[in-house]
Amino acid sequence: MKISKFAVAIALIVPMAAQAQVPDAQVNRLGGDLTPIGAEKAGEGDVPSWTGGLQTVPSNVTYKPGDHLQDPFASDPIKYTVNAGNAAQYDAVLTDGQKAMMKAYPDYKLNVYQTRRSCAYPDNVYAATKNNAKVGVLNGGGSGVGGAIMGFPFPIPNNANEIMWNHTLRYRSFKVVRQFAAAPVTRGGDYTLTIVQDEAILNWSDPSKKSAEELNNISLYYIANTIAPAREAGNVVLVLEALNSTLNGGRQAWQYSPGTRRVRRAPNISYDNPGTNSDGLSTSDAFDGYNGALDRYDWAVIDKSVKLIPANGYKANLAKYKEFVTPLHLNQDLMRYEAHRTWNFEAKLKSNTRHVYARRVYHNDEDAWQISSAELFDGRGQLWRVQELGQVQRYNVPLCGSAGETVYDIQAGRYLALAMQNEEPPVNYFADELDPSRYTPNSIRQMGVR
Repeated sequence: MKISKFAVAIALIVPMAAQAQVPDAQVNRLGGDLTPIGAEKAGEGDVPSWTGGLQTVPSNVTYKPGDHLQDPFASDPIKYTVNAGNAAQYDAVLTDGQKAMMKAYPDYKLNVYQTRRSCAYPDNVYAATKNNAKVGVLNGGGSGVGGAIMGFPFPIPNNANEIMWNHTLRYRSFKVVRQFAAAPVTRGGDYTLTIVQDEAILNWSDPSKKSAEELNNISLYYIANTIAPAREAGNVVLVLEALNSTLNGGRQAWQYSPGTRRVRRAPNISYDNPGTNSDGLSTSDAFDGYNGALDRYDWAVIDKSVKLIPANGYKANLAKYKEFVTPLHLNQDLMRYEAHRTWNFEAKLKSNTRHVYARRVYHNDEDAWQISSAELFDGRGQLWRVQELGQVQRYNVPLCGSAGETVYDIQAGRYLALAMQNEEPPVNYFADELDPSRYTPNSIRQMGVR
């Protein structure tokens, strides 16, 4: 555990505003005893060694462009199941959110499978990530990134802000189009599906750019167009995400409403305002685990340890919604959990600002730099909501991508299942037709006309 102790020590003691640049001897560990993106190659207990992941389509599945991804681990048996009756036996590998779910819902369980460290990325992302370790810096007191480009900006992180930036800027291809479903579920299990078509140019991953300074402070161009149900259809959101929230006013957002037939600036698409299509069950900055400015919180590393996370969830991603979205929680028989090392860190609300979440605790998978789960606490310090984000290795790209998100409201007994792609067309990670000129208020006005 020499590597883990070194990494955690740096994250605990280096000041937040410190530059990410690390000594050459440490940079050269990337691709050596560290994976090319900074995870520990070595195994630990139920966590095996990383041997390269799935960088190409595995030989035991059939795939052609336009197909949903099949499960290369479909024959894996359940190793063990954690439930309310035996949770104490697995206390060390459970998150506080998982423990709370088992107390709230007696039938909630985690089926744990063999850990498959399947995450892998393109070689050019690995090369960029290694260079980022040499040149990447935090700007704006941790609110922005400079120097780096493409891939992961801080593969050997100095602090929690850099870990969060690894999540925010993780490689998700360059131009992406998808369609997803969201379901705000009542305590009795009723819901109406909302269907959204969204698209993004991940400016950070533009292969023509040499550094963050070439991006004009825009890390992401994003459009979300609600197409169902009929009463919601035509609502369109446009976001130009800032790479440094302290510059040029930070995030820029607009919204088209078919009711008024007008496009308006939408500063409310940020922080703790209710998330779009969330039925009040989540906040704008909780989409994708966390997004947007980091400035309302003080961020700190807790530790790095083995936790059970939803991973390689191909089975869940292929299930029909009626089978998958069940009362109180998702159908846990379809979920797959594995033991992974995670960075565990927290965000505490600054005394001079406000947010409905006074504290947030995150668990970030070392192999993907993606938030896997989180606990969200209210102003009284009580656990309010539990987030969970699935992931699968998109071996057709390749990248380790999200596969649905869930926000469980422990206090209300309701939950929000969103970003589900189960019955939607496969995600297009090679949408070369997208162009930045499309991402304007006038464009979304045309899209929203019904």
